Amino acid sequence: MINREEISNKIAKDLLSIKAVFFRPDEPFTWDSGIKSPVYCDNRLTLTAPDVRTDVENSLKSIIEEKYPDVEVIMGTSTAGIAHAAIVGHLMNLPMGYVRSGAKDHGRQNQIEGRLEAGQKVVVVEDLISTGGSVIEVVDVLREAGADVLGVVSIFTYGMQKGLDRLREANIENTSLTCFDEIAKVAAEEGYIKPEDIDRLLKFRDNPSDESWIGA
Repeated sequence: MINREEISNKIAKDLLSIKAVFFRPDEPFTWDSGIKSPVYCDNRLTLTAPDVRTDVENSLKSIIEEKYPDVEVIMGTSTAGIAHAAIVGHLMNLPMGYVRSGAKDHGRQNQIEGRLEAGQKVVVVEDLISTGGSVIEVVDVLREAGADVLGVVSIFTYGMQKGLDRLREANIENTSLTCFDEIAKVAAEEGYIKPEDIDRLLKFRDNPSDESWIGA
């Protein structure tokens, strides 16, 4: 049985070491939505860090093998989940495909790329979960095509309540390698942020639209 706590701690350290997750509570980033955020996340950086990439893909593989031993197809989310799904599919010797954000306007007008038969058992690979909207759309497309979506595995989740509620309502199970809380804890332990910043970060996590954590 795999040790989820060890995986979460290891991946948190990995992501911080390559600044795939980067905390800046005193100089917040601004998301497209206008929300001020103390954290920047770009898991694509794992692809250019071979040691971290190996940890990530092997961990995704281990979780899928333990939770979903009957999986028949790995499907990635477009675009950030595609490379991870491809590598995991290769490691597991399984078919792999991905779901576009919308159907193509030419050719066969596919939204699902790769062969998928109705009834096949699918696991979706995503890079990160915030509000859950994009991965829910992917699962909906797969279900409409007749797939039996067993669950989602992702590298990182913010653990925002809105995302948790939406996934539950959509009857989707997500398992992330690591989470916002773990990365914040490790960041404080290893000196990336001050220990007193943790409460500010968790306040953001609990309600991203409340900016009272800024300057606190």
